[in-house]
Amino acid sequence: MSDQYDLLSVRGLTKNFTLHLQSRKFLRGCEDVSFSLKAGEFMGVVGPSGAGKSTIIKCIYRSYLPSAGEIIYRTGGQDIDLAKAPDREIIRLRRREISYVSQFLKVIPRVPAVDILAEQLTERGWPRNKAKDRAAEYLEMMNIDPALWDTSPSTFSGGEQQRVNLARALITKPRLLLLDEPTASLDAETKKVVIQALNQLRKQGTTMVGIFHDTDVMKRLVDRVFTMTSGRCKSIKRMQEVV
Repeated sequence: MSDQYDLLSVRGLTKNFTLHLQSRKFLRGCEDVSFSLKAGEFMGVVGPSGAGKSTIIKCIYRSYLPSAGEIIYRTGGQDIDLAKAPDREIIRLRRREISYVSQFLKVIPRVPAVDILAEQLTERGWPRNKAKDRAAEYLEMMNIDPALWDTSPSTFSGGEQQRVNLARALITKPRLLLLDEPTASLDAETKKVVIQALNQLRKQGTTMVGIFHDTDVMKRLVDRVFTMTSGRCKSIKRMQEVV
């Protein structure tokens, strides 16, 4: 793990929601959240349902526009505030450096699984035949039946869709990977494969933030644990201090 610089620094992150269809009801997703991560570090985020875990992940990815605070991301020798960067810059970073694995797979209907993965590489300049070969390798790694590779994942089971979702993120070897319950729908054997793949990515320098409810999986992956309650940070501890 590198100790030369912080790849990600979150400072005073706050996200508020106004429910306009419910008499402008005010909700707080997270408040004054701060942490930093070195290149190659993996932080697990835990806490009860509704504590604001997914809000943090979505603010970093900029699915949500933060209400306050900074999300400083180091790229190309300069710092970019993801909370304020132009949309065009966010799109560029998503295509090149930052990946997000949600609990649900969202893809264009009728596009085969192998093409969904290959597209991640062709957008980065890979020849199509080599991209499809690498996509097949990742589908095989995730124990997706070869008979399904030319089928749209919209017809897959929930667990199969989650495996495609993971493969799509892992195949690009991003610099920053955001994970929302990455092993929630997986069988024990596939969990082992995912853990191995994520640990390999970390060794190669990928920085990760992941939401977990499975403590056993988290023990085998993360360096630090960020515990949330009621939208705020309760504690940040080394994994060894938690177990």
